[in-house]
Amino acid sequence: MNVELRHLRALAAIGDEGTITGAAAALHISQPALSRTLDQLESRTGTRLVERTTRRLSLTDAGRRLWEHSHRILNQLDEALAEATTAGPRPLRIGFAWAALGRHTVPLLRTWREDHPGVPVRVHRRDDPEAALRRGELDAAFLRTPPPDDAGLTALALYTERRFAAVPDGGPLARRSALRLADLAGEQVVLCATAATSGAGLWPEGSRPHTFEVANVDEWLTVIATGEAVGVTAEGTEHSHPHPGVRYLPLEDAAPVTVHLVTPRIPTHPATGAFRAHARHHTADSRGPFREGPEHEIS
Repeated sequence: MNVELRHLRALAAIGDEGTITGAAAALHISQPALSRTLDQLESRTGTRLVERTTRRLSLTDAGRRLWEHSHRILNQLDEALAEATTAGPRPLRIGFAWAALGRHTVPLLRTWREDHPGVPVRVHRRDDPEAALRRGELDAAFLRTPPPDDAGLTALALYTERRFAAVPDGGPLARRSALRLADLAGEQVVLCATAATSGAGLWPEGSRPHTFEVANVDEWLTVIATGEAVGVTAEGTEHSHPHPGVRYLPLEDAAPVTVHLVTPRIPTHPATGAFRAHARHHTADSRGPFREGPEHEIS
């Protein structure tokens, strides 16, 4: 099977842009040339990779898998070429969607810098860090939901966090020292599209609050601070996203959230193992009931 880098670049651009027009512009080639390259790739793989309609394109299941592999292969090639022309390895890329490690984030990164001065870390916020891991854009990510079984990732459980309610400062709920889920059932609850740990499923059927979704943490905080709604989140949010108009209160009857360090099954950076050990060590004081941070492979 004679698949070339230009074929992978074409599929990566098509998946990213969603149209032949946009992908051709991103690659600085003509639309007919891009269409021919896609036809060649599908012919050589013997698989339909893109569904074409009159208005847009969409990747098939096979196309989406190859799109992710293409990103990873192209990223690895770019990194290898960059490393060959520089004095050392590239930074270790760590991703998160919401609150990273809460109060642990800064101490963990500072001690890593002290202990491993030759391996810088770059932290990246991503709406979907799991997908960025699969595409090779990140080397590790902090996630509060484990990845699915077919993701090709390894998840190391670091510790558990309590759930907190986020309520408007100065409102009646803010005068309490702690809350229960029933205290929020009559409120509007705002959910954030990039936070997967909280939803209406926390409440029993028949007593679930009305929920609505916003796009990011800034909108989530603003909606709560203005009194339009309340929120539910993990404890790390209190440390990573303080807000003068929002008060965080522990939820006494909500199940805790497990924080995972997730990495590709085949590491994409030589310092991945050292960073996993470092993260495990520096979160040990919050580990709670599972003292050794269980690890499982998502194949």
